[in-house]
Amino acid sequence: MHLQTTPIGRRTLLQRGGLGIGAYALAEMLGQENAFGSDVKQRGLDQPTGPLNVKSPHFPAKAKSVIYLHMVGAPSHLDLFDLKPELQKRSGEDCPEDLFKSGKFAFVRSLPKLLGTPNEKEYQFTASGDSGLPISNLMPHLQSVADEITMIKSMHTEEFNHGPAQMFMLSGFGRFGRPSIGSWLNYGLGTENQDLPGFVVLITGNVLGAGSPAWGSGFLPSVYQGVEFRSKGDPVLFLSNPKGVQPESRKQIIDTVNQLNQVQLADVSDPEIATRISQYELAYRMQTSVPELMDLSREPESIHDLYGTQPGQTSFANNCLLARRLVERGVRFVQLFDQGWDAHGNVFSGVKNKAKQVDQPIAALLKDLRQRGLLDSTLVVWSTEFGRTPFAQGAKDEKKAGRDHHKDAFTVWVAGGGTKGGLSFGQTDDLGYTITENPVHVHDLNATLLHLMGINHERLTFRFQGRQYRLTDIGGKLIKPILA
Repeated sequence: MHLQTTPIGRRTLLQRGGLGIGAYALAEMLGQENAFGSDVKQRGLDQPTGPLNVKSPHFPAKAKSVIYLHMVGAPSHLDLFDLKPELQKRSGEDCPEDLFKSGKFAFVRSLPKLLGTPNEKEYQFTASGDSGLPISNLMPHLQSVADEITMIKSMHTEEFNHGPAQMFMLSGFGRFGRPSIGSWLNYGLGTENQDLPGFVVLITGNVLGAGSPAWGSGFLPSVYQGVEFRSKGDPVLFLSNPKGVQPESRKQIIDTVNQLNQVQLADVSDPEIATRISQYELAYRMQTSVPELMDLSREPESIHDLYGTQPGQTSFANNCLLARRLVERGVRFVQLFDQGWDAHGNVFSGVKNKAKQVDQPIAALLKDLRQRGLLDSTLVVWSTEFGRTPFAQGAKDEKKAGRDHHKDAFTVWVAGGGTKGGLSFGQTDDLGYTITENPVHVHDLNATLLHLMGINHERLTFRFQGRQYRLTDIGGKLIKPILA
């Protein structure tokens, strides 16, 4: 007997196969390759296949989470962390012509005057902690945690305008299209809390010049991008149910939509469909987890006094406390942006006002993490896009003058997460203009941050448009002296 068969096309087969095939395809899709280039069979059962499930690092990590504080607009490192007595002494003199001509600046075009930090007591520096780390008196609270901090005073970058420099600092590339460091870590390690995003963004002030690409996933699947949490209204846009829709009905809708998405995923194998499925489920779970997280009134009065927080308001202090609550719950990467540090005029009054806003909450964050036993496993980074010039911009009156952009020398600092405390690394010249000892490129910093999270920066790659990409591009070396 001859059995007649009718040919069935691939699309028809998948549609008739229903949700079983769709679910199988989803599992295969999400598990076919992890950040370390091994497929699901090679990983074995100890490596979950979900895109945000915890993945093993390359080697034992010092840190489990990162809190990354980015000061938008570039604080004057010369007036906060890198005091130059010689610059103070020569303030008002013409900038050396050979020095000025060797640089590239955003606004200053003719030979400027040198501009030193004021000699007034509040602007002077104090040797802080047992280590004697010099920190400006504008940040007395930070002085109290100096022994937790490693200052890197020899940073340099390749971009001298805000937007490109912000992108370069956070993604290793000066234009849009590359994943941010938070997305790379979200992709490489996953998150320990499946009810919250693995990468959360908190903003005070206006959005930075680079915009949302600064926490974007670039060419990585969008499931790895940062999720902005807001202090007022819905913490996450469109998280609340529409009026009249009950949670049970919302869940039924999500389940039905995701069943259809699974069929479509099996049909076209688009990773963004996998993202959509994952994010629908996460959004439903966040309806419970996020309101509890954002309710700062649950914290004791002593904690509010420590941070200077006021529940219900938008402030950098509130965001620092939220950052601690997020890493406490297993969120991998928390990015804080604080806008308002640009200093083309009135640099001294500006840095004084901004320092007052962030000093107490940053110190409180370090103290709070330490007393909870979290600082050793949480890497805290204080960063900006570039430095400020040791010469004046604008007004002839030194008190009203500003400082231009300076890409060739600036300061960042790190704390916790496997770094040494009470250390000053790198050095600039007597005017704070050029690096004279231990230069640190942005790629070096990012390579070191990944290393502390247990990742070899040369192996965390993603294939896009025919080649392997990584956060550190083709550069990056570890800053070994700052590692504990």
